[in-house]
Amino acid sequence: IIKLNTNENPYPPSPKVIKAIEQEVGKDLRLYPTPTMDELKQSIANFYNVHKENVFVGNGSDEVLAFSFMAFFEPGKEILFPEITYSFYPVYAKLFNITYKKVPLTKDFQLDVVQFFNSEGGVIFPNPNAPTSIYLSLEKIEEIVINNRDKVVIVDEAYIDFAPKSAVSLIDKYDNLLVIQTFSKSRALAGLRVGFALGNKTLIDALIRMKDSFNSYPVDRLALAGAKAAIEDKAYFEEITNKIIATRKWVTDKLEQLGFRVLPSATNFVFASHREYPAKDLYENLRNQNILIRYFNQDPIDHYVRITIGTDEEMEKFIEAVEEIIK
Repeated sequence: IIKLNTNENPYPPSPKVIKAIEQEVGKDLRLYPTPTMDELKQSIANFYNVHKENVFVGNGSDEVLAFSFMAFFEPGKEILFPEITYSFYPVYAKLFNITYKKVPLTKDFQLDVVQFFNSEGGVIFPNPNAPTSIYLSLEKIEEIVINNRDKVVIVDEAYIDFAPKSAVSLIDKYDNLLVIQTFSKSRALAGLRVGFALGNKTLIDALIRMKDSFNSYPVDRLALAGAKAAIEDKAYFEEITNKIIATRKWVTDKLEQLGFRVLPSATNFVFASHREYPAKDLYENLRNQNILIRYFNQDPIDHYVRITIGTDEEMEKFIEAVEEIIK
């Protein structure tokens, strides 16, 4: 099976990650992990040139998102997020009884930033957006933050390492901005479940209080050791990220030659639509050949497919299969 449907990294994690986990296995697994996670927080802070007090760590970015919904969004006050976006936002909103409004994208799938101004309860959106793969500039993000000064604006940066710039550079300037990231994509650690948030100390303290009211030990010893080694191995991180970006460009060019419209991607996947061949048929025909991609059966993206960038070998087989199906 060629698995191009869940946006996992096609490359293994850094060898230093494996070594760190192996060393941790031989230590004190009988003891609870650290509730403060200070060493990992410090390594993340060093990487992003912020203070340890600006970092929160959780059991995957989904958990960090859930804590954020509980900490910063209030029942009865409407929050805003894009109409086409990460599917968990409405799930969390309903779970925590948060009123929400889906803001339509423009015809070319961009965020209309003015529509996110002056929210009643707060704002959340991915950057780059998912599943469209489109990146929003820091200038546009800053407009949203400035026009919601008394509300929290959450930027979900799961795919930011494949994009131009992170909004982390803005957190010293704006105390209402929270940036959430993950080790799952660019650092190839989806199996360890480690996510983190970066923001003003007041926001981070609120997340810590929320975490401690549920579980003081959400991240286990092996995950802490592996994540620390991953964030510290900058050379390996840059190597595999650059590989994926290069393959993304090659895949985009090939798909366009086959008659696809491919949205400008700043992620580890591409979002594509063929002018004549139905997306659902393409998805099903590829699945019959054990090549898995993602199809969204919802308007207005039901004529698009999302394709994770795999290894060069995987993507060559994918392109060959697509070419055969289209012809």
